Amino acid sequence: MSSPHRSPRRALALAALLSAAALPAAAQEQITVEHARGTTELAPNPHPVMVFPFFVLDTMQALGIPVEGVASNTMPGWLAESYADTSRIGTLFEPDMEAIAAAAPELIITGGRSTAKFDALSPIAPVIDLSVDPQDFLGSAERDALLLGRIFGREAEAEALVARTNAAVAALKEKAAGAGTGLLVLTTGGRMSAFGPGSRFGILHDAFGITPAVPDLEVATHGQAISNEFILEADPDWLFVIDRDAAIGQPGGGAAQLLDNALVRQTKAWQEGHVVYLDPARWYLAGGGLPSILASAEALDAALGAAKP
Repeated sequence: MSSPHRSPRRALALAALLSAAALPAAAQEQITVEHARGTTELAPNPHPVMVFPFFVLDTMQALGIPVEGVASNTMPGWLAESYADTSRIGTLFEPDMEAIAAAAPELIITGGRSTAKFDALSPIAPVIDLSVDPQDFLGSAERDALLLGRIFGREAEAEALVARTNAAVAALKEKAAGAGTGLLVLTTGGRMSAFGPGSRFGILHDAFGITPAVPDLEVATHGQAISNEFILEADPDWLFVIDRDAAIGQPGGGAAQLLDNALVRQTKAWQEGHVVYLDPARWYLAGGGLPSILASAEALDAALGAAKP
């Protein structure tokens, strides 16, 4: 028969249990999140959440995670439509601190162009930085998708998205193995720059398997400035083009007009009809989002598959 009197140890344990039960669930279930700037303690499924990078927003939309605040910069069309009525919290470079503080967020997400504001935002609420690693672009994008799934209770959706992306990339790499060399060029304002392995667009080579026509391009934020003569000398089997002006809605001559000249027309890529205009919003604005990576892999797979035998 048990004693009606509790031992001091049992009394302390019961008091601790009752104290924990009185706390909000979020306070009991803090999770540690590792990200580009270190580690942050979060409650699961935090809301309101403020999101700056469009590539993170791209992934969150695909996972069905609600967002209460977004940047006011020019968005890709599919995101602009989905978040037309969502509160704006400043630009990627200049957050609206008053608006963010007034929203009382439980989480702020930075990355890419907004990563410089990590420290300034930290006094307002927990901040995580989901910048994509150019040296492991696909791997870091997949890890971030799984991390978002864990934070917001969308683990199954994140795992399914990662699996589908890996399958698409594997299929693309099979075609890329026999496709020859490729050169990725970004055009803007009548100028051109090229990006190779390890760069912000290096996923074309590093994960998708396209052999670089020029393997030692300068790895810089804005790429290596090039000319039409450079393209002719590189003479790639495939020329992949990102029209930055089209991505951000700026008027310009257009990438197709810029490249249609006597020098580029001599390249193997041009003569074989292997000039591929990449979706500028997917690559330039939302390139680190896993749905955009998936869409880009599928589009490239289709382009290589449609090539002349």
